[in-house]
Parts: sequence; structure tokens; C-alpha cells
Amino acid sequence: MMHHDGSALHVPDQNPRLGSNVDVWLRTGPSVRSVHVRSVEDGEPRFTAASAERRGAELWWRASVLVRNPVTRYRFIVDGDWYTVLGRFAHDVPDDTDFRLVAHPGPAPWTREAIVYQIFPDRFARSATAPATPDWAVRREWDDPVVGRGPDASRQFYGGDLDGIARRLDHIQDLGADTVYLTPFFPARSNHRYDAVAFDRVDPLLGGDRALRRLADALHTRGMRLVGDLTTNHTGVEHPWFDQPDLYYMSADGGYESWLGVPSLPKLNWHSARLRERFVTDPDSIVRRWLRYLDGWRIDVANMTGRRDGDDLTHEVSRLIAQSVRAARPDALLVAEHAHGAGPDLDADGWQGTMNYAGFLRPLWTWLRADDLDLPDFLGVPGGVPARDGHAMVATMRAMMATMSWRSWIHSWNLLGSHDTARIRTVVGDLGRMEVAVGLLATLPGVPMMFAGDEFGLTGSFGEQSRTPMPWRTSIQTLPWYSRLLSLRRKHPALRGGGLRFAHVSADAVAFWRETHDERLLILARRAPGAPLPMPISEATNLYGGAELRGELPGDGPTVQIWSCPS
Repeated sequence: MMHHDGSALHVPDQNPRLGSNVDVWLRTGPSVRSVHVRSVEDGEPRFTAASAERRGAELWWRASVLVRNPVTRYRFIVDGDWYTVLGRFAHDVPDDTDFRLVAHPGPAPWTREAIVYQIFPDRFARSATAPATPDWAVRREWDDPVVGRGPDASRQFYGGDLDGIARRLDHIQDLGADTVYLTPFFPARSNHRYDAVAFDRVDPLLGGDRALRRLADALHTRGMRLVGDLTTNHTGVEHPWFDQPDLYYMSADGGYESWLGVPSLPKLNWHSARLRERFVTDPDSIVRRWLRYLDGWRIDVANMTGRRDGDDLTHEVSRLIAQSVRAARPDALLVAEHAHGAGPDLDADGWQGTMNYAGFLRPLWTWLRADDLDLPDFLGVPGGVPARDGHAMVATMRAMMATMSWRSWIHSWNLLGSHDTARIRTVVGDLGRMEVAVGLLATLPGVPMMFAGDEFGLTGSFGEQSRTPMPWRTSIQTLPWYSRLLSLRRKHPALRGGGLRFAHVSADAVAFWRETHDERLLILARRAPGAPLPMPISEATNLYGGAELRGELPGDGPTVQIWSCPS
């Protein structure tokens, strides 16, 4: 038994300052004879002997690490072996898997403890009769099926608006969410609005600026928060900025770079001083002005922002945006979209975290996917969703965790699906596995994010098809485990800020501990039934799932079980 992570149980100082000394703790079995910590100062390794204290059957080893640099890496030497985020090794391993202490300004505490509910405004709710159909759109009635492919996919217009959202806040709050994340609300010529034609106003089709203020006020009155979606990589081709070529990547012959070759989405050039001023540095810049109403931003296509051929300005841009956000709202959230591994772009005094497709959604899908699932690709990767076992899921999660600090990991958004993916109900097939998926969403480190409609079990095989109008007019019931599991997360500090220690991993079952100084929770997730598993615990209280824990983990499945154990 050996474990360390970046939680307060093992790193009591969660907000280290540059130049401070921080204690780090490694827990081991009683047979370990020697532990040292290797930290890196100004690029050079330094070694510090750790001292041990006995706690029951365990040894807890403490050493002090000097936070010499904004990101200080460290690892342990255990009886001659290396111990990093990925575990214990009897051979040399790269520094990339070291633990990290981050001295950059820390995110506000609420951003770690939030439960996020994503809304695609056109499809959530109407406040009244839909407005006149805009010239770019094809009018759809609320109960009409969504057109998933073809030229009408981004043109179909259902007429949801911001006042409609405000009227449904009871539903969102009853689920357990406390933060609403809206996909873009700026004027555009599509239903997704990622092709903005202005950043200085809210789309009148959504109710305009006043409707945004009404929604923000309604949420804040309830103690809830509102996050916007900002596209920093491109605009729509009809944006008035497009007449100013220094703001975009233009060629001498009048051509221009666009997002993935889509001509309606010209790419912004972050070398431009005028672009930086308008977007970030001006006191009334886009980033700042909307924080009068919003509590933070999700940055669209963050992985491509500032990158083009030989240009790589992403870290510089992320720091500029973060500085601007802190100047306007020191407690605001700033999370980045990455569809693959985001680690290299985090811990750079910019994005606080990422939408954790790579470290949560992708491995979870491979483990819980339906046997007969037939998707054409896996979030853009050819070949569909591979079928993998619990070992592969946990290995993927740990590998992605090793690319960033614990702080970035727990501020990243875990998601089962989004407006860009298949629906989780389609991926897993049956409701039993869907409950397991929601159980992992509620209990693993990271910020839970759910896409509106998943709680009704809506289906869809890809992004456009998944943007389904909410079924308010039917008698469909909310799946009961959403509110129950998210309520447990809200109630138990270990599920929000505790460490993560795996207790068992096999093909069909994964069990893990979430621990603080005062609380120990054991979680079991099974995708299929199997033999009971030995677990030498005789005293535990079941919090979810109903199974007793008497020396073994139950073999029923699919299931998610949560027990509270003596600390």
C-alpha cells in the first residue's frame, strides 16, 4: 500500500506561495525503510529525507518542499524506487509524471465545488411564442425531431430564449446543479452561435441584454452562478471586424485562414495589438464587460487559440485572458475546451482547468459502452468507441492526471456528454450502466458537468442529433439517481475535495476511496455482475445503493455503491 496525491490530506497547504516551504506526505506500508523527496529548483533536482510517523498499520512520511518556481515538480524515492503520479517504478521514469505544486494565483473555492448544468439556449425552453424566424433560419416546432445532418442542421431554429431558462431554474436546482453554463449568446447566423457577428450585445432572439441580466439576477438570488461561452479562436465571417485584416490571418491574395477550413469561421490573429485590446486589455473589453453579469467563461477551441503554423501564442493568450478576468472578477471561473489531452496548456497562469474529455469522458465511455454501440467515430477518432476494461479506464485516467497538477485536475469539468457528442444514454444503452456513469460523475475528483436533457435519458448519436429540445410537454420523468447522487456530493466534503486512492481495479469493477482527515468514503462501480471481492472492512454505513459491506464488495451489477467508513 503506497499513496500520495495533491489533496489536502497529503498536501495541507493547498495555495502555496512562491518561496514558501510546503509539507508533503506519503503513506506506505510498515515495511518501507527509507523515503526521500526529489524536488526541482530552477531546473536542478534537490533531495530531502522524509521522516515517518506510524498511524495504525501505516507509515506516513513527511518532507518539506521549497516552492522555488511557479510550478515546482517533485517525486518520492522509496527504498530506491521512484514513486510518481503513475505509481512505483524500479526503473527511471521521465519527469513529466511528477507531482506538481503550483504557486500561480489559485481559483476561487466555488469553482472547484460547483455542479455545472450546460444549456444549448435554442433548445432548452421558450418564454413565449418564438420570435419571427431570422433570415438564416428554418423554423421548427418544439416537438419536431432534430435534423442531425445536412445544410439545415445549423439553421433549424426552435426559439428557446434566456427568459425561458429563467422560468425553469427550479428544475436545474432540484437536480443539484448550482452553476448554469450557456453555449454562446451573441448574435450569429446559426443556432449554435459559435459564428458570432458581434460581441457587444446579446442576441435579440434570446431576449437581448436585459434578458441576460434577468437570468443572472434570478440565478444570483438563488445563490447560483452563470458561466458564458467565449470563442477566442474565430468569429463569423459576417462580423464587422472581418473588414479589418490585421485582426485575422489573411493572405496577400485575399484568402484567409479559417477554423478547420470552414469558410464561415475566419481565424483570429493574436499577434494583433488591436485584437488584444478589444478582446482582453481594454477596461471595457469583451472578456471584462460581460463579467458584470457572468461568473466566468468557458473558452471555446482553447487548444487552437493563438496557434497557427509557426505561431504558438496559446499560453501567452491564456495568461492575458486570466489576468483580465481577475482584474474584473477575482472570483471568476476560467475553463478551457480541449477535446484531447490539455495538460501541456494548464498550470501556466492561464486556464484553471479543462473540459475533461480525455481524462474522464473518453475512458468512461470505453468501459461502459453498450455491446451493440455503433458510432462512426469516437469524438473525431476513426473506428468508433473501443471496448475496454476497468484496467484500461483507470490507466487512462491516471495517465491524463499525470500531465497536470492536482489543482488543475480538480478544477476541470468531468462530463458524460455535451452538445458536441453523443448522448450518454445512447453510448451505454441500458439504464443500469447509465446510473453507474452518473455515479462516477458524482464521486470522482473534478467538477461534474451535465448536458441538459441527459437527466431525462434523451438519446443522440452525435452532436447535432443530441441537441434535442427539452421534453417539457411530455410526462417523461427525471432519472432519480441524478439528484440523489449529486446531493451526496454536495453533502460530503470527501467527494468534493478528498483524495483519490484506488482500492480495486478489475475488468468489470472499480472501487476507490475518497478521503479527507475527517471522512472516508468507499465507492464501488460495477458495469456487470461478478464474484464478490474481498474487502477487509467490517464497519461501514451504506449511503447509496443499499448493499451491506461485510468483508467483501458485492457482486451484483451494474451498480454503484457508496459507503461511509470510520476515518
